[in-house]
Amino acid sequence: MGRLENKVAVITGATSGIGLKTAERFVDEGASVVLAARRVEEGEAIQKRLGDKTLFVKTDVLEEEDIANLVAKSAAHFGPIDAFFCNAGAGGVLAKISDIDASEFDRSVDILLKNVFFCYKHVTKHMRENNGGSIVANASVAATLGGFSSHFYSAMKAGVVSLSRSVAIEVAEHNIRVNTVSPGGIATGIFGKSRGMSDSEADEVAARVEKVFANRQPIPRAGTPEDIANAVLFLCSDEGSFITAQDLIIDGGATSGRWGETLQKANADIRLAISGDDA
Repeated sequence: MGRLENKVAVITGATSGIGLKTAERFVDEGASVVLAARRVEEGEAIQKRLGDKTLFVKTDVLEEEDIANLVAKSAAHFGPIDAFFCNAGAGGVLAKISDIDASEFDRSVDILLKNVFFCYKHVTKHMRENNGGSIVANASVAATLGGFSSHFYSAMKAGVVSLSRSVAIEVAEHNIRVNTVSPGGIATGIFGKSRGMSDSEADEVAARVEKVFANRQPIPRAGTPEDIANAVLFLCSDEGSFITAQDLIIDGGATSGRWGETLQKANADIRLAISGDDA
């Protein structure tokens, strides 16, 4: 029997990277999985590939109505939701604080923090009425490590961790668990896609970023989407039933001691990898 047998899970940002790999792992472990994302063609293709235990729901996480619809459609199709992974997001603008327009701050709030609020608002209400469940949000080591990412990405991910802990305490009595995972150096297409690159261009950037991270942490390799998916699987399974209000850091030891400084210095190399000037 799979670790998520007979459970219903919802994943936002499910058509690529960490979200897609988590969906695949959940299906492998017996869950019925709702794939939430904006890109219809890709979402429907993934649903077809993963089979009858999946459902694609077109969702823009910036719209509260879409999140409410996602929860309602998921429950109507598969039954009460047992697990919800708030994964959708994007990178922030990399620039000096004095050079950033205020509109970029508002954009970061919407993309990285407000969407998590929308998810928590609607899925906790659903889970209160259906005997609880597990919620996981994707944060980042940038929440605690200065200089690892852009100013606003770091600030919003810190907000995700804090909001999650606060909500976890509120809903614990209803058997609802809320945790975050904080990836470190993970080689995914987010570095390119957040800058408007095509899928193929973003994949090329991910390959270059993988080389950057290979010697920037005690475990000498870049992290993978599978590393994060496995952690989310654990937190959403019954094995994690006594864990709530926690932030699970998955970074190969990079934020420990002197390695944190090494990882911060990797930022310059990542910028080169994105531009292609490292080739």
